[in-house]
Amino acid sequence: MKFFAAAALALAATPALAQPAPAAPVDYTADASWLCRPGRADACGAPYRVTSVAANGKLTEAALPSTPANAKIDCFYVYPTVSTDPGGNSDMTADPAELSVAKIQFAPFREVCRTYAPLYRQVTLAALRAVLLGQAMTADRVLAYKDVSAAWADYLKRDNGGRGVVLIGHSQGSGVLRALLAQEIEGKPVAARVIATYLIGTNVLVPAGKDIGGDLKSTPLCRSKTQTGCVVTYVSFRDETVPPADTRFGRSADAASAVACTNPAALGGGRATLKPLLPARSTIVADAAAQPVWAKGTTITSDFVALPGLLSAECRSTGGASYLAIRTDGDPADPRVDTIAGDVVVAGQVQAAWGLHLIDVNAATGDLVDLVRSQGAAWAKR
Repeated sequence: MKFFAAAALALAATPALAQPAPAAPVDYTADASWLCRPGRADACGAPYRVTSVAANGKLTEAALPSTPANAKIDCFYVYPTVSTDPGGNSDMTADPAELSVAKIQFAPFREVCRTYAPLYRQVTLAALRAVLLGQAMTADRVLAYKDVSAAWADYLKRDNGGRGVVLIGHSQGSGVLRALLAQEIEGKPVAARVIATYLIGTNVLVPAGKDIGGDLKSTPLCRSKTQTGCVVTYVSFRDETVPPADTRFGRSADAASAVACTNPAALGGGRATLKPLLPARSTIVADAAAQPVWAKGTTITSDFVALPGLLSAECRSTGGASYLAIRTDGDPADPRVDTIAGDVVVAGQVQAAWGLHLIDVNAATGDLVDLVRSQGAAWAKR
């Protein structure tokens, strides 16, 4: 049954859900309506530790950097489907899974921006489980969008003050941000404040061979670390895995369209070494293979693990699929781990159709943080 938790992460690929009666709007002026806001010891602001594991097994531990007092830009994050609430849509009380995913995926960005992450009434794991079992469940996808839209409006009114902002999402969160960008940002004055949008772990369609068009009418794909007003997007698979025909990611049903891929470590193309920052003891849902020991004879107690030089990636188009192919460049002769967890696993079997969806963000966290820094600096000079 754990598989259905991971299945929920691919919200856009599921059948339609029954729609409930309209819900009351959320008050985003209330502090409790946010998982993360600047200046709080919350999921993004608490102290965390990072252990870097070198190829020779040497461990170096340090604090996860805090937000600089003079941070010039903001980041606005919408998290994937993780809510364990029993209804079709989550409530506005953060459960441990929502707090955890904000820490795992978003807290590292505090090094380069003020962090904003609204709670929203997303479609829950329970709703997706019901759909996959053919059971009735009332859930409202539009409600999730309306909540994020309201949070965005509140952020612009109370907090933005003309600052540049990077939008960051994963899976369901990316789907919501893709709609927000298309409906409320493109072609409007506020677009000038959006430094870039990172739509990770969801299919963003473009005309085959093009960087503009498709799901987004005027926002191009990012092809340079100093380009702004653009989109970074990818779905990740292991280097040796071509997304199968039944995959939820990386394939378009329309032959004239392709799933966009931008390598966060090399936006101009080609293979590049990634800067992963992985959770030391868990992933964003329970359906992952256990992570092997990070290095022989070591014990790590920190929150995050960095693995310099272990992973590399390139965007690849193969057999009608377009995806970020992640390779493990380990050495069996050294004490450091030679593989990473991140696959969805059911009854001991890796589900190839899901790729490395569970670590789409964390496999390249360092690269994404670097992009926020470089794109933010370029935006400030525009």
